[in-house]
Amino acid sequence: MSSPLLFLVVVLIWGSTWLAITFQFGEVDPVLSVAYRFFAASFILFCYCKFKKLSLSLPTHIHVKMVFVGLCLYTMDYSLLYQSQQYIISAIVALMSSGMVYINVLLRRVLLKKPIRFEVMVGATLGMIGIGLIFLPEFSKVTANDYLVLGISFALGSFFFASLGNVISERILDHGTPVIQMNFWAMSYGVVFLFIAVLFSGVEFVIPSNPNYYLSMFYLTVFGSVIAFGAYMQLVKQMGSDKVAYVVLVYPIVALILSTIFEGYEWHTEAFVGVAIVLIGNGIAMGKIPLKRKTDIKSG
Repeated sequence: MSSPLLFLVVVLIWGSTWLAITFQFGEVDPVLSVAYRFFAASFILFCYCKFKKLSLSLPTHIHVKMVFVGLCLYTMDYSLLYQSQQYIISAIVALMSSGMVYINVLLRRVLLKKPIRFEVMVGATLGMIGIGLIFLPEFSKVTANDYLVLGISFALGSFFFASLGNVISERILDHGTPVIQMNFWAMSYGVVFLFIAVLFSGVEFVIPSNPNYYLSMFYLTVFGSVIAFGAYMQLVKQMGSDKVAYVVLVYPIVALILSTIFEGYEWHTEAFVGVAIVLIGNGIAMGKIPLKRKTDIKSG
């Protein structure tokens, strides 16, 4: 599948999971919900591998790296993200997530010794400005308190671990590791860490009674985890973790469109301008809008 189509799949699905996640709050602890989600996703991937007769045997050094991907990307990232959304509004989460592109670029440079691409940095900067404009009115609702600091701390931790997991994933994929098998093992390791965290934190195992919880869980598992993460990792393999991170700047636009339909979100002038800037930034980051090139910063 082509990179633009994969990018579109990820953006459309993850843009809609923001709405689905809201149905996960209430009866079940957020970390336990994440554990349920990735346990179901890893089981589906296991069944798919067995059905397609795909070998799950991988070298030990790849397993070591996948343990870290599981811990960073599927355990710490999502656990902290779910926690942050209980304390801060989505506008802050969206703006902070835009900084993920910079973190990916820097970690990719330090850990993989790959060059910092000028067009990605320019695109990321435009994307952050655009996201800020889109959510500008929402920031007036923010009041400084301990919960705000707590929510921001959770979100910062979430995006750092997501970036670290992305870069380690790129290293794994550089070795020629198949995407499906990598996702299965990384999710499985992540599930182990999640259930350990649940057990040691004293969280009560709950069987939710709300049907909406199960419907949203189905969507988050099949589409948000199995399909979207498969497409995302294929993009990492084809384009690099720095460019792919721009996904986090585009899918809030999809979330806004859905919010318009289901929650009565009202668009304003800054939002339209912000969307245009985000899309221009995306075009630059992906090389679709050419810039006067500077030499990439290369490793020594």
